[in-house]
Amino acid sequence: MTDTTSTDAALIRREVRTGERNGRSTKIAAARRTYSADQHDLWDALTNPERIPRWFLPVEGDLRVGGRYQLVGNAGGVVERCDGPSSFAATWEMGDMVSWLEVTLTPAADGTELELVHEAFVDPDLWGQFGPSAVGIGWDLGLLGLGMHLASGESVDPELAANFLTRPDGIAFARASAAGWADAAAAGGDDPVEAREAAERTVAAYTAVPEPELEPESGSQGESGPEREPHSPSGDAAGS
Repeated sequence: MTDTTSTDAALIRREVRTGERNGRSTKIAAARRTYSADQHDLWDALTNPERIPRWFLPVEGDLRVGGRYQLVGNAGGVVERCDGPSSFAATWEMGDMVSWLEVTLTPAADGTELELVHEAFVDPDLWGQFGPSAVGIGWDLGLLGLGMHLASGESVDPELAANFLTRPDGIAFARASAAGWADAAAAGGDDPVEAREAAERTVAAYTAVPEPELEPESGSQGESGPEREPHSPSGDAAGS
């Protein structure tokens, strides 16, 4: 993820809206980006278990309809629908939190448009504190990695990706991403000032440098240092 600036975040078009499932209100975050790859290559990058780790995370399980998948160290879920090479839908589960993901590919004049839609039940207090950036920055990072893989054919450097949000270019990307999600939230009806404030809190959470673990002092009982805080402010921060 070298030479990455806020320009890359501008390639993503964002939308935030309200939905409903089982009589309960949901929040929907939609991200769209056009890639120069043809639809079949993009579909393969999204669904081939050998290619997914090159730009996202290692995946285990059964990727067929009805099968359960697990992204190593992140979310898992059930594949609910697959209509290749056009769209698929799956649950997105972390612990006892369940949300829904749908990805659609559409031919475009200069390649293929990818639309990612993430729908979830969201606690109003959590939304007020972090807004859509809690999941949006993570998904934007995923779309960035996908673009890098499609352009080079190579894997994204795992060490570089792990440290990206502590680098100046990574922080600039996170800020631009969060600003875009704040604008989308405001367009969807949120108060613009509150949306921007929530975005800033989310950027701070994503880009915080973890405290190093403290070595026990000589003669101590082996007490460890503080636990490392996650970059994501939400347990349902997708693609982070």
